[in-house]
Amino acid sequence: MTKIQELKDLLQESTHLAFFGGAGVSTESGIPDFRSANGIFQQATNRLVAPEEVLSKPFFATYPSEFFDFYFKYLVYEEAQPNTCHHFLASLENKGQRVSVITQNVDNLHEQAGSQEVYHLHGKSADNYCLQCGRHYDLADLHADDQGIPRCPEDNGIVRPNIVLYGETLPESDVTGAIQALQEADLLIVAGTSLMVYPAASFLGYYQGKQMVVINKSPITVPYSNALVFQTSLGEVIQALED
Repeated sequence: MTKIQELKDLLQESTHLAFFGGAGVSTESGIPDFRSANGIFQQATNRLVAPEEVLSKPFFATYPSEFFDFYFKYLVYEEAQPNTCHHFLASLENKGQRVSVITQNVDNLHEQAGSQEVYHLHGKSADNYCLQCGRHYDLADLHADDQGIPRCPEDNGIVRPNIVLYGETLPESDVTGAIQALQEADLLIVAGTSLMVYPAASFLGYYQGKQMVVINKSPITVPYSNALVFQTSLGEVIQALED
């Protein structure tokens, strides 16, 4: 039996799939990852301040103009569209399977494709809120001042993206939902992530099922010795599943 056929059988037998995705899920939609040779951190190496520092809570509070300059240049991709992976997961759900998507990405592509149960461990750029009044805004509704800082039209407060910056905790509701989904799932697929970002990577320990599937271009260490591993692009695996 080929590995693709084995994966097909696992998906067929599963009633509740937990899909744990990283940056590699969105790269085929034109959104770069963070740490690869062509990733965001490499693109931004000519800046005076390290990307990790720019995306930190203290830097945002002290230098909001510089923060938003980096943020809109490297983290916001309004034209990106869902790719085959996003659509495939949504199609499983449309066929009656429960699919819990747990993502480290801040884009909204899973929802755009039609997935209903999505947990954003690092927040999402589509949601923005005023630091003074708490009013929420979509990306399309943001209006920046002459320093490039989005401002609330109600009170002129800074409107920040609802993403998790370095130094901030993960969103409680998404964390709780993700943990419960992992505990209830009978199949776990880990895709497009090196499992190097914590605490998100530690969530896999909550999975109680017997089988894990890993899809990633580079080798990663997983806590299941019998994991079904595909060291290739996610798109290639999805294409093979649909053939």
